[in-house]
Amino acid sequence: MNANDSAWMRQALAQAQIAADKDEVPVGAILVDAQGNLIAAGHNQPITACDPSAHAEIVVLRAAAQKLANYRLPGTTLYVTLEPCTMCVGALVHARVGRLVYGAAEPKTGAIESAQRLFETGKFNHQPQVESGVLADECGALLTQFFENKRSPGK
Repeated sequence: MNANDSAWMRQALAQAQIAADKDEVPVGAILVDAQGNLIAAGHNQPITACDPSAHAEIVVLRAAAQKLANYRLPGTTLYVTLEPCTMCVGALVHARVGRLVYGAAEPKTGAIESAQRLFETGKFNHQPQVESGVLADECGALLTQFFENKRSPGK
């Protein structure tokens, strides 16, 4: 883990809170360049955008690609509060993201260490460096609270 990982993850958590405030599953993401500059920030918005692909990671990768006028994002670090799913792993591979840092594991759909271990297949032409568990408790707590609120009577 590098010295700035917690600070960037806190920004991803702030994005996740924005998603929660919009009644979206609270996942946030941040993309940073090799010099430590913020390129893009985003949060889950499949409901608001009526777009099943509008996961936080995809939102950020799209914004960054537009900003940099390049669909390749080498040397970047993607911070996301939840372990990416298969779709998001595919997108970050195609974008050539250099490093992935995530918070909480996702036992049902996580594609790095949980439900699947896609990078262990050896089938990808690109593989980012992966760091997991950064602020995992805080990232997980936000998700747990969100779903507890959803399940409570009167919701």
